[in-house]
Amino acid sequence: MAQFSYKARRRSGEVVIGVVEVADRGAALSQIERLGLFPVAVEAAKGAAVALGERSAARFKADFLPQSVRHFLSRKRKPSLQELATFTSQLANLIKSGMPLTSALHSMTHLETRGIPSEVSKQLKQDVMEGKGLSEAMARQPVVFSSLYINMVKSGEQSGSLVDVLRRMASHFERFSEVQSKFTSALIYPSFVCLLGILIVIFFMTYMLPKFLAIFEGFSVPLPASTQLLIGFSHFITRWWWVMIAVVVAIAIVINRFISTEHGKLTLDRWKMKAPVVGKAVRTYLFGQFARTLSTLLHNGVPVLTALEITEQIIPNRILKAAIAKTREEVTDGKTIAQPLARSKVFPQLMVDLIKIGEDTGDVPGALSNLADAYESELNTVLRVLTNMIEPVIICVMALGVGFLLLSVLSALFSITSSINAQ
Repeated sequence: MAQFSYKARRRSGEVVIGVVEVADRGAALSQIERLGLFPVAVEAAKGAAVALGERSAARFKADFLPQSVRHFLSRKRKPSLQELATFTSQLANLIKSGMPLTSALHSMTHLETRGIPSEVSKQLKQDVMEGKGLSEAMARQPVVFSSLYINMVKSGEQSGSLVDVLRRMASHFERFSEVQSKFTSALIYPSFVCLLGILIVIFFMTYMLPKFLAIFEGFSVPLPASTQLLIGFSHFITRWWWVMIAVVVAIAIVINRFISTEHGKLTLDRWKMKAPVVGKAVRTYLFGQFARTLSTLLHNGVPVLTALEITEQIIPNRILKAAIAKTREEVTDGKTIAQPLARSKVFPQLMVDLIKIGEDTGDVPGALSNLADAYESELNTVLRVLTNMIEPVIICVMALGVGFLLLSVLSALFSITSSINAQ
């Protein structure tokens, strides 16, 4: 026979904790139910020595480890949008199949969801079994579930449409994950080509060129200006490389400290939106994110002020954050959304006009959803054009650099050959 400790509730709601001695966990559940109790948690009882050891370890961690170390050991990694989409879709499918919420959360502990450990589902199940709502349980894990997620689940619980809300959220996260992937993919190839070009130039200047110099020094022939410039640059790199690294590190530190300040972050966000080539893609992405997030929240019954507050928290750009905050203040005073958005001079007139039409027709979520679709489609076009522009520019720059290297070396060899033939 084995001992099982349990935590249960009486019909009156009173919590009861005890131990039963039975053959297995199933028999323990049956025994608890025969006592007229509703089981909340049932676990194999541990020996006193083991429990004492665990309490001692926990006391050591709490009393002796520095707070920063305890925070590092206990922190969770923030899941990606695709990981959240997978988790949300799985939970929606389980509840849709007719499973009670606790059973669905129990099944989630056995499903492989990359980025979200099973402990998250276990804790959610435990909190729900103790009488908490799903949104309340998720609020206790803010690293995993954002305020957007929690408020939408809360609206689904209140309206009785939790499955529909979860499915909309899964679709929402998948859309943004796809947009982020496209944005990242558009920059990977140009970055790789630039890095490869820099490495090739460094290799040639520090390894190959010195071998050619040994040949040039054996002949008393005046070298072309391009070759002399290349040789001077090579000598500077090989002799003062540490100075160049120090300058780069110093510049990086200065820039990092500047953008760590509030003024620096504001300046960087403003520059991102107004940058000559990338600015249009950044603006299109931000406006689409604003429209999609606000539309999703309003469509699921979240109040306007709460939806604007959550959207303000999610938008990464401080220029837009300030405009949304000002809009929220004016909406509190009874004004519509479109009027303060127009006065901010940040959002495009097309967005303002369509939101105003949505307010006039009583379908702001629909208007925002159409805007989000339009901006996501435009972003695909902008990224494609941006990629098509960057690739030939990088190829031309690399061709000019490699051509200059070859011209400098070959012109010197031609000069030496001509001098030998003249003799």
